[in-house]
Amino acid sequence: MHRMGRIFEVRKHTMFARWNRMAKQFARIAKDITMAVKAGGPDPASNPALRRVIQNARAVNMPKDKIEAAIKRASGRDATNYHEVLYEGYAPYGVALLVETATDNPTRTVAAVRNIITKGGGNLATSGSVSFMFRKMGVFRLNPEGIDQDDLELYLIDHGLEEMGESTGEKGEPQLVIRCGFGDFGRMQEALEARGIAPLSAEHEYICTAPTELPEEKATEVVTLIDRLEQDEDVQKVFHTLA
Repeated sequence: MHRMGRIFEVRKHTMFARWNRMAKQFARIAKDITMAVKAGGPDPASNPALRRVIQNARAVNMPKDKIEAAIKRASGRDATNYHEVLYEGYAPYGVALLVETATDNPTRTVAAVRNIITKGGGNLATSGSVSFMFRKMGVFRLNPEGIDQDDLELYLIDHGLEEMGESTGEKGEPQLVIRCGFGDFGRMQEALEARGIAPLSAEHEYICTAPTELPEEKATEVVTLIDRLEQDEDVQKVFHTLA
């Protein structure tokens, strides 16, 4: 009975963590929708940024009614104005951090980010302190089923392709990952659309150029700090140099 109780508690914790991660993903996508609609309007047909965000929403299984509700809210007069702000810092043991936020109150956000990093044994740094360790790239994830990879690679080279390889998604499903310089993001998106390929997700990422190797115990400290940052309501993504 005692063992069954432990199993139940583990399952309950796992379910809560999964729900919490899903809720955070939906909140991040809703902010992305708001910013895309404010920048280019509510029609995905004429707004490539919104089209991309909707693809990303589907990739995390965000229900259609929630996507439509977010677009409607973003089109309203009272929609929140979010600003994208990138913070730089260090986790313990010299691991560099880039914290991407979308906020309607930068004063609140910088205080929260500084507090989390400081309590985790790191420090917030000035702009430019760590960004040189990363390269901003467009990253597209595709379902490889039915794709002739050699043919696609040759085609995409003319549209800015820099890297192409296989990976696995969160659920262990196979994915084809395509990377290009961020300046070629739009060209790559158009090239895929011209081929009738709808990416599972299409986002920018800061790819680290100088990874930091740490033993497991120290790496766990850094991962715990990153996890706390990712849970903050204003944080969209956290990029780091931990190998």
